Amino acid sequence: MITLTDRAREKILDLLQSEGREGLAVRFAIDGRGAVGWRYRLGFVGPEERRPDDTVVDAGGLEVYVDAASAADLAGTSIDYLESLMESGFKIDNPNTPWKDPVAAKVARILEDEINPAVAMHGGTIALLDVKDGVVYLSLGGGCQGCGMASVTLRQGIEVRLREAVPEITAVVDATDHAAGESPYYGPSQSGESPVG
Repeated sequence: MITLTDRAREKILDLLQSEGREGLAVRFAIDGRGAVGWRYRLGFVGPEERRPDDTVVDAGGLEVYVDAASAADLAGTSIDYLESLMESGFKIDNPNTPWKDPVAAKVARILEDEINPAVAMHGGTIALLDVKDGVVYLSLGGGCQGCGMASVTLRQGIEVRLREAVPEITAVVDATDHAAGESPYYGPSQSGESPVG
């Protein structure tokens, strides 16, 4: 069901020991859909918080509790711990997608692998909200929300790339509340070019 790498298990056991919390278990659950995939909840709980319908995974020196509502979407998931100059923290590799529609799954993969890394250079994120009848609904966040170049990024970068990779797409709709953006990369009077392209 769920596996922990040796690094992840050692890190969790070290954290429990350093905080004097030996004997606790790890609660692992789906916490909704994120920008392109699942959001997760991962935390320490006492044995008394084990629910009757939990799946209990023996991770070698500690237990992982998976609630019944999350179990199917976490099947086959592995948890690793990375520590490098570029990134540090737990990395969850889940083969299951929150997008059951194959077109939505393709769009989510392009967003995750190509588009979000490009807009991240400008502090932006692109979230897939839905795909209905070939229409992709996106929400732009971070530096893209309220950015004066958002429409250029969307039309000349994101939409072009998505239509190229997923020919089933008929339109891309920006469902963002741009007036709520707090830190746009380009203000409305500035100019620039799409980071995607």
